[in-house]
Amino acid sequence: MQTQPTASHFINGEYVEDTNGTPIEVIYPATGEVIATVYAATPEIVEKAITAARDAQAAWAAMTGTERGRILRRAADIMRERNHDLSILETYDTGKPYQETSVADATSGADALEYFGGLAASLTGEHIQLGEDWVYTRREPLGVCVGIGAWNYPTQIACWKGAPALACGNSIIFKPSETTPLCALKVAEILVEAGLPAGLYNVVQGMGEVGASLVTDPRVDKVSLTGSVPTGRKVYAAAAEGIKHVTMELGGKSPMIVFEDADIENAISGAILGNFYSSGQICSNGTRVFVHRDIKEAFLKRLAERLDTAVIGDPMDPDTSFGPMVSKRQMEIALGYVEKGKAEGARLVYGGAAIDRDGFYMQPTVFADVTDDMSIAREEIFGPVMSVLDFETEAEVMARANATEFGLAAGVFTKDLSRAHRVAAGFEAGTCYINTYNDAPVEAPFGGMKNSGVGRENSKAAIDHYSQLKTVYVRMGDMEAPF
Repeated sequence: MQTQPTASHFINGEYVEDTNGTPIEVIYPATGEVIATVYAATPEIVEKAITAARDAQAAWAAMTGTERGRILRRAADIMRERNHDLSILETYDTGKPYQETSVADATSGADALEYFGGLAASLTGEHIQLGEDWVYTRREPLGVCVGIGAWNYPTQIACWKGAPALACGNSIIFKPSETTPLCALKVAEILVEAGLPAGLYNVVQGMGEVGASLVTDPRVDKVSLTGSVPTGRKVYAAAAEGIKHVTMELGGKSPMIVFEDADIENAISGAILGNFYSSGQICSNGTRVFVHRDIKEAFLKRLAERLDTAVIGDPMDPDTSFGPMVSKRQMEIALGYVEKGKAEGARLVYGGAAIDRDGFYMQPTVFADVTDDMSIAREEIFGPVMSVLDFETEAEVMARANATEFGLAAGVFTKDLSRAHRVAAGFEAGTCYINTYNDAPVEAPFGGMKNSGVGRENSKAAIDHYSQLKTVYVRMGDMEAPF
């Protein structure tokens, strides 16, 4: 497959290049090889993108929701038809196994385009009768939206932000992570092919300074970021300066609680999905696995047996189930946490080392006897490192599970129905799971509490974050005034 894109940026319906920008090498994580080069957006490129987005937005907003939705649904169909090629490109971009990208990336993006395409025609206001007077509301777009993506799900995030923005009548400028710049260009290409007018979905490449120039521009009305908490703080502060609408989907250190009555195979499946899918590079991962003391050793023994069956290898091989990390730097961060875990007294029970092969591979890693004060239990690692903590009572484990600055996700495994719902209600997290983990259907709201973010992606809830209500009071009789 050709991995070098036609050009670095996609603006006003076409590819645009400006080699005056800083070169960004695209590294294939499975080999460490450079597979493409793009150039960071210059101020001229940013200006071109903002101008295109501003100029195109009013005519798009004036179309009916049905017309807008038809284009989004057509794009979803094209994306599904090209799932194979898009999945291969996602694997080149991220290193994630094709076994995963073929079912979780472009497919999720297509789901978002289809869902919000279907919702677009239903975006109405309401009529409020006040005697003979009445009020009506209009749901209107915000204007120009900026989406800033993370490197773990480049195709999905490009659609999760673009689909609701476009459904509501906005235009969008999307800046992918500089680590994974390839996939969003294909999303833009497909949308235009599906009939999206030029200028409504633009992609610009670059690092933090490009994002900052977009976020601080007074012509931008909304910012949506998927990223780390430190980046979120900076972007939120910059957006607040301009009183812009903001959605933040940030990191987490999410708890997963396994009670003594849990189905142990299902709980281990949840722990594997919540720690080792995408080589652990998922923001909602349940990386603090609290296992009841009565079943802890049985849990660890069976977990090790199942980890032995992971197929680690070429991510393009459909049999591979565990691939490389996205970059050398990210692998080094995760390996650094392994050393911290050992130094702080955790018991390494599985993995813990880099794998001697090309690319950025490290073993799935499990620590037991982890305590709440250890670095590996408090800080987001964003790698395949699981911390297993003991507990005895529900009250104790709930207090410990919630004792974190984060609040993105949380999960519980138990056969006790009452306890399952009680625990879910008690979690201080925006996205919770009972006897499952990391399901993210587009029909359900996704987002966090506390430092894990603000606002929600997906579902009808996202509409409120990409539109605004205008209230119109209609007086049917004469107007009175004091003089």
